[in-house]
Amino acid sequence: MSSSMSSDIVVQTKHLGKAYQLYQNRSDWLKQVMLGWYKTYFKPFWVLRDIDLEVRRGESIGLLGRNGCGKSTLLQVICGMTLPSHGELIVNGRIAPVLALGSTFDMELSGRENVMIGGAVLGLKRGEIIRKFDSIAEFAGIGDYMEQPVKHYSMGMRTRLAFSICAHVEADILVVDEALAVGDVAFQRKCLDWIDRFRREGTLLFVSHSVAEVRRLCTRAIWIEDGRIRQQGEPNEVIRSYQRALEVEKDDIHRFSASE
Repeated sequence: MSSSMSSDIVVQTKHLGKAYQLYQNRSDWLKQVMLGWYKTYFKPFWVLRDIDLEVRRGESIGLLGRNGCGKSTLLQVICGMTLPSHGELIVNGRIAPVLALGSTFDMELSGRENVMIGGAVLGLKRGEIIRKFDSIAEFAGIGDYMEQPVKHYSMGMRTRLAFSICAHVEADILVVDEALAVGDVAFQRKCLDWIDRFRREGTLLFVSHSVAEVRRLCTRAIWIEDGRIRQQGEPNEVIRSYQRALEVEKDDIHRFSASE
């Protein structure tokens, strides 16, 4: 943690930006690898631009925005899944990224084996995972499928297992990105109740298109548009502004286009 960063701040970004490299064809990618020091053969696609953000310990923050606005990429950068193109990022605390874990499952291994791997990825020691396994299995509620290869799971079952692992990490920061949209209603309620308990002591970063969930769970809302923070503050105020914009402002498809 930077000496200039308050112990109360668990996530801090300064002028954070993220661009992906878009190539017209594979030969351009090869040229970039071999001759990139001399000439650029790709177009940058800026997903995040100049994000200045401070998240304080115990806050519950909801991220709102249209598809492709950059909110999920911001969470991926915070979780360390992808590196920023420029700017500064400081994270102070253990993160449980519900958005990422399910995608890292080994499809050929069983649920039990993936619990061991997933727990280790999130910083748990083998003994801790073994002690918590029965509780993880009970929370996931997938029964005998725990011993079956994950390739036989539905997306909802993978989500159940991923969330259950994250729920047992004892993290400081919980990151949830629309993960609950896949599960059934009963499991969604179970997860939301668990998140409700977690946020009383931990820090929550939450992406959802459900404004009702943001209102219920979050103490602050951040509206991201075209990779920038357009508004942040009290959830009801930000939600009103966001919904008004959805009604009166045309959806600009150019946000999916790379800059020249």
